[in-house]
Amino acid sequence: MNSRICELLGTDFPLFAFSHCRDVVVEVSRAGGFGVLGAATLSPEQLDTELNWIDDHIDGLPYGVDLIVPNKMVGKDEQPTPEETVGMIPEAHKEFANSILAAHDIGSDDITDELRKADAALGENMRPAGAQRHLEVAFSHPIKLIANALGMPPKMMLDMGKAKGVAVAALVGAKEHAINQVHAGVDVLVVAGSEAGGHCGSVSTMVLVPEVHEAIQAHGDVPILAAGGIVTGRQMAAAMAMGAAGAWTGSVWLTTAEAETTPVVKDKMLAAGSSDTVRSRSRTGKPSRQLRSPWTDAWERPDAPEPLPMPLQTLVSEPPLAKVDKLAEIGHPGARDLATYWVGQGVGLMNTSQSVRGVVNDFREDFATAYERLAMAVGA
Repeated sequence: MNSRICELLGTDFPLFAFSHCRDVVVEVSRAGGFGVLGAATLSPEQLDTELNWIDDHIDGLPYGVDLIVPNKMVGKDEQPTPEETVGMIPEAHKEFANSILAAHDIGSDDITDELRKADAALGENMRPAGAQRHLEVAFSHPIKLIANALGMPPKMMLDMGKAKGVAVAALVGAKEHAINQVHAGVDVLVVAGSEAGGHCGSVSTMVLVPEVHEAIQAHGDVPILAAGGIVTGRQMAAAMAMGAAGAWTGSVWLTTAEAETTPVVKDKMLAAGSSDTVRSRSRTGKPSRQLRSPWTDAWERPDAPEPLPMPLQTLVSEPPLAKVDKLAEIGHPGARDLATYWVGQGVGLMNTSQSVRGVVNDFREDFATAYERLAMAVGA
């Protein structure tokens, strides 16, 4: 395609797939799109293993890595130990999480501070020293893009990207942030509307993409990837008509055969409508959209404690939810009810499970049909 982003990154079709699953990353790139590995929860050693596997299976095609180095989090510029980090969590938050499990016939005796300390160690990826180790691993592989999922990419990411000839992308949810990112020197803006799964802002994709495109022109015409609720080729075409150079997608891959999501969660997503998601701070401490369940509903109750800042809220939520996933897979009814995962409002259009390659092909065909429809409308 005649797209700036395709020329910049060497891909055939400007469909970007964010996924925690290496199989999805590889299959998207092999089908002509661009796979991006979500690596925030991986240790540097695990990241190296995953990228080695991708390198061995992707046939030299382009791919990228997505990290989270937030601008604001508890102890960001300090080096607290996992014990010290866990010690910052109020008992009331742990007790509230345990009460949700108990209401669904799930015990919590095995959800201990030791488990939370293990997760806290992974949180070091988000602090400067840990982020540097992550970046060193990522840049030791033939990646074409590196993205920061929360806030301004750190200077070391921008500097290393420039030195290695790797494009640096940043996710934004407001035009002011987009302008700041352009001034900082990012190469690609991922403009994510509130429909998006995971961390997202409050402005819809339909409004945000043209708003950002117009706002940045006086500061630098950085290519935009539209994100948020995009699960079809016709939506991708609409976004590109509004100024985007391509689409950044995540949710649509969660119901594919190759995805990391559990069968229980996949089934829930396939049955869900576009109103069956909620944007809440209850999972990470920052607003993120996820599949609605009694777990998410509980954190919205008046008696629920205020979510903690990142990464403390993650340490409250992830150990119980990991147990929920395990129990759900062996048929525990309470766990199946509680099970949730990040997903955008596009879930209402995700009604069948298919292969990754099938999704890419559907995007291509639907995009072409939409383009032809628009051409006919203007008599082209």
